Amino acid sequence: MSRTAELGTAPVRRLLWKYAMPAIIAMTATSLYNIVDSIYIGHGCGALALGALTVSKPFMDICAAFGSLVGVGASSLLAIYLGEKDYDRANRVLGNVIVMNVILSAIVMAVGLIWLDPILMAFGASENTLEYAHEYMEIILYGNILTHIYFGLNAMLRSAGHPRFSMTATIVAVSMNIVLDPIFIFGLDMGVRGAALATVLSQAVAVVWQMTKFCDRNELVRFHRGIWRLNREITGRAIAIGMSPFLYNIAHCFVVIIINNQLIRFGGDLAIASYGVINRLTFVFAMIVMGLNQGMQPIAGYNYGARRYDRVLRSFRLTCICATAVMGVVFLLGECCPRLVTEVFTHDPQLIGLTVRPLRIICSTMLIIGFQMVAGNLFTSIGMAGKAIFLSLTRQVLYLIPLALWLPMVFADPLDGVWWSIPISDALSAITAAIMLTVQVRSLRTQ
Repeated sequence: MSRTAELGTAPVRRLLWKYAMPAIIAMTATSLYNIVDSIYIGHGCGALALGALTVSKPFMDICAAFGSLVGVGASSLLAIYLGEKDYDRANRVLGNVIVMNVILSAIVMAVGLIWLDPILMAFGASENTLEYAHEYMEIILYGNILTHIYFGLNAMLRSAGHPRFSMTATIVAVSMNIVLDPIFIFGLDMGVRGAALATVLSQAVAVVWQMTKFCDRNELVRFHRGIWRLNREITGRAIAIGMSPFLYNIAHCFVVIIINNQLIRFGGDLAIASYGVINRLTFVFAMIVMGLNQGMQPIAGYNYGARRYDRVLRSFRLTCICATAVMGVVFLLGECCPRLVTEVFTHDPQLIGLTVRPLRIICSTMLIIGFQMVAGNLFTSIGMAGKAIFLSLTRQVLYLIPLALWLPMVFADPLDGVWWSIPISDALSAITAAIMLTVQVRSLRTQ
């Protein structure tokens, strides 16, 4: 109980450091794994396999979206209930997370396996990349239940006052993955199937590790009888809060489908592989910002439940400053040494040449993306589902999709139009977030 009570009493700066650093370390480790995984696949299976991984990503994001629908919403709700001192409902949230994740992940797995090839083709797979993408996603879908439970329990651990334990679970999964990847890809000659199998097995071990904490009888939030029956109020509120990251991920998937199809139309398979390289770089730093957001979430949620709005705003300001500094690094990397960054992922001279210019274009607005991400997370953390959902959809649906379709018709080089649609939509969505945030901050200060 003392671990959760400190969220309302300890200095906000120290709390953010305590909760964000384990999350940042965990997210950075995950980012580095994704880079290492791409390097293994790019060098061990070829450029087409790297393109297939890019094509598979939106499908994986859809699977993750259903996990975030439950995990993110429930973890925010758990923090709010703990702030309200409602420990019975807090425990019921834990049981409901497991049950909902099992149900949703089983449905996603069944649908994905039945229509796997048509889905991958819709996401931009060509005759050259379909086989690789199918082999990779088939294994990932079989392990989908483990993936959902892993991400859901990690979110619950942070809100229950165990950020370091959550970090350890992630590091266990990432470390095993990095060790198993070369064994399965090169040693056993399993190719992309080996990379997928390494991911699933690593998450299985992490789930066992997470379960040990929630089975501890000394914990305030733990597994016990009476928490497993689905509660309409808890599931309804959790899904409503989690709808923001869910819709964001779903919208992002459709955006990637459109961009992949535009890229293959105007640039071919290597343009998609180029997009994959850029995503891997920006993903590393975006994951650090997500770690900051995860550190802020229990602090903001608890204090909002306790009606300590000054502490909510203080946690937001500190997180926003840190996030801007992080994205400033990727801005400098993308603008100052794009070729050097690209060569980390591939030795293919044609792919390197195709990646340098779009990397500079996409990194041009990185300085404002940190603020945009933290602003959206604030609304999710304090349970304002409607505003969080609106912010989630503005960048993807309102700005990026129309721009990705329209700008190729305006630019002399249509491929440039596809690349420029990304930073322009980022700028517009940051302006929208700033307006909404200004209104909300005024409201909190008057309460």
